Amino acid sequence: MKACSTCKESMKNCIDTHSFAFAHLYSDEKIMDMHIHNCYEIYYSISGGKQFLIDNCLYDIHPGDIFLINQFESHHLTQIDQETHERIILSIDPDYLTQLSTPNTDLNHCFSFRDTHMPHCVHLTPEEQNRFIYFIHKFQSNEGIGEDLLDKAVFLELMVFLNQTFQNRGAATIKNDAEKSTSKYHTQVDEILSYINSHIKEPLTLEDLSAHFYMSSSYICRIFKAATGTTINKYITAKRLTLSKSLLSQGYSVTEACEMCGFNDYSNYLKAFTKAVGISPKKYAQFNS
Repeated sequence: MKACSTCKESMKNCIDTHSFAFAHLYSDEKIMDMHIHNCYEIYYSISGGKQFLIDNCLYDIHPGDIFLINQFESHHLTQIDQETHERIILSIDPDYLTQLSTPNTDLNHCFSFRDTHMPHCVHLTPEEQNRFIYFIHKFQSNEGIGEDLLDKAVFLELMVFLNQTFQNRGAATIKNDAEKSTSKYHTQVDEILSYINSHIKEPLTLEDLSAHFYMSSSYICRIFKAATGTTINKYITAKRLTLSKSLLSQGYSVTEACEMCGFNDYSNYLKAFTKAVGISPKKYAQFNS
């Protein structure tokens, strides 16, 4: 299997083939705003440092970290240093992973299970890092007759390895709570994120947030952008689209999803959804309900 040259190419190949694709990246693409997409994403950091905001969880990224992001989780990557950031991106069709699962082994587990002890990120040991890179190199060495079968076999072994690692790690995750708790700056942003997430179905304006937290609008915008790398409006839109995708998958109509996820204007909802997901809400509902 040939590595893709960009994250967007990996996602496109995954969606087109209804299976999986990967990219091995060294240089920076144009950093995307807060977004969601129709595939699982595995993000593995080899070198350099960045920061991830996934839903309302903020993570510093270190070499050896692996992030497991499902198709309903909004996320955003932002630069926090000037080093070359080498990383591996895998894009996976959730239906493909379901097809490969068995009654005894749910390969979706590492993407779907979330609690305070097992969030999105796991730090791999040196031995685990070597094993992960081994699988990536195996993909790149597979070619010629039987390439598709070999890719599938390697992919299965990789996903079993990741699910075992995720399940066994438990509380040994990297969530820099100690550093965040010492910072009033991060505490304020965490409170804002929590408030937005719990009121996402309701009308939310910058003026509402300013009044609720007794902060000026300019101050809220400044600390939110500095901590998350995105604006409040973009974050709210991404969260509402995440909720909308979930509602459409549960069988709600497009109109119902629009109203229930907090959009007060159908045309804005249609435009935002199509731009973020790549297809209209109606088509998404047809494919995923």
